[in-house]
Amino acid sequence: MTQIVFLGAGSVVFTRQLLADLFRFDDLPSLRIVLHDIEPDRLDVARGTAEQIAQHFDRAVQIVATLDRRQALKGADFVVNMIQVGGIESTRLDLEIPAAAGLRQTIGDTTGVGGVFRALRTFPVLSGIASDMLELCPEAWFLNYTNPMAMNVWWMSLVAPQLKTVGLCHSVYWTVSDLCGLIGVPLEGTHYRAAGVNHQAWLVEWSRDGEDLYPKLREAIAADPELRRRVRVEIFERIGFYPTETSEHSAEYLSWFLRSDAQIEKFRLRPLEYIGISEENVAEFNQAKAALADGRSLELEESAAEYAPQIIHSILTGSQRTIHANVVNRGLISNLPAGAVVEVPSLVDSSGVHPMPFGDVPPQGAALNRTYLSVAALTIEAARTGNPDLVRQAVLVDPNASSSLTPAEIWALCDDLTAAHADLLPVSLGGRLETGQ
Repeated sequence: MTQIVFLGAGSVVFTRQLLADLFRFDDLPSLRIVLHDIEPDRLDVARGTAEQIAQHFDRAVQIVATLDRRQALKGADFVVNMIQVGGIESTRLDLEIPAAAGLRQTIGDTTGVGGVFRALRTFPVLSGIASDMLELCPEAWFLNYTNPMAMNVWWMSLVAPQLKTVGLCHSVYWTVSDLCGLIGVPLEGTHYRAAGVNHQAWLVEWSRDGEDLYPKLREAIAADPELRRRVRVEIFERIGFYPTETSEHSAEYLSWFLRSDAQIEKFRLRPLEYIGISEENVAEFNQAKAALADGRSLELEESAAEYAPQIIHSILTGSQRTIHANVVNRGLISNLPAGAVVEVPSLVDSSGVHPMPFGDVPPQGAALNRTYLSVAALTIEAARTGNPDLVRQAVLVDPNASSSLTPAEIWALCDDLTAAHADLLPVSLGGRLETGQ
């Protein structure tokens, strides 16, 4: 029986969507779904959610819920990682402490100072997961959704290079879907390829029936001045290729947008936005908990086209498909650093996920990608060596941080965040965490 493990299954809304997408396939073999979380209340809701969805799709699956990670991982074939170390409390700190210092972020979970500190508190847990997997399920696929995506996949490649690790994000798919809606072209039948880094890949090919669709996008932008108030449209017009993540995320990768009130107003940005999103997620959890307690049906969305269910389906059934995956750059993108984690088209079949060599991304896009990869590389080196100066230097390299704060202010901010997150950070970096979890 194929065993699929969900780590961080208490992220109930996401677990619900992934399971619904998985159970929509009617040609899968018998499945054993193992749910793991560190919070009993959330785990109970995850189990009730899984049982209801299996019943809704009439799938005869075995569902197990456990607070014991090692028990969950034993014998796994696929491990889907959705953990959020520190939860909403740490998210608030990542956003509010920098804001008080004059550094504005919108999401703060992938790049910049928020992404750096989220990575540093996630790495010890990933190391523990990797150790457990090498012992208990060394042949399993590790399918990572946890941000910061590129940093986490990169870390796994260093602490457990033997594991089959793939980072998954739906940003490329939904970017193309949204753009097709904008120009009135059906998504079905569209050909597209993107490459770069997570949340900053570049849509280098986008066509339908052999017709390049970029001219239609330019026409739509020219006809609607309000579109020029989108961060991604500004990036597209300056760089020449459309970036593959929301404007809120895209703004944080550059120095162009969050540095001034005028830019924030012009591009309709909402600093600290992710706090509200996180609070909505908590509210959705409470709604799901109440619905299950009352015996009411959970609301299911249409398929979100998530990649983990597609990968599992392809490996188990032999169906071929192409996705965009985050993987180690081993000859995939020629003008980005080897060993870094990049996002590229990948073929999936019965033998696994096969990243396809892409060649060069546009040089102007690669220049921006390399800045983010420098932040990631310094963060990883800080965790690997236990050098706290590298944490601060990683934030210093970040374009958004350095456009808003002086070096002395960045050092002081990192001191404050280290103190705030001390229980989740290694002693070597100024925290109180003695060992990996």
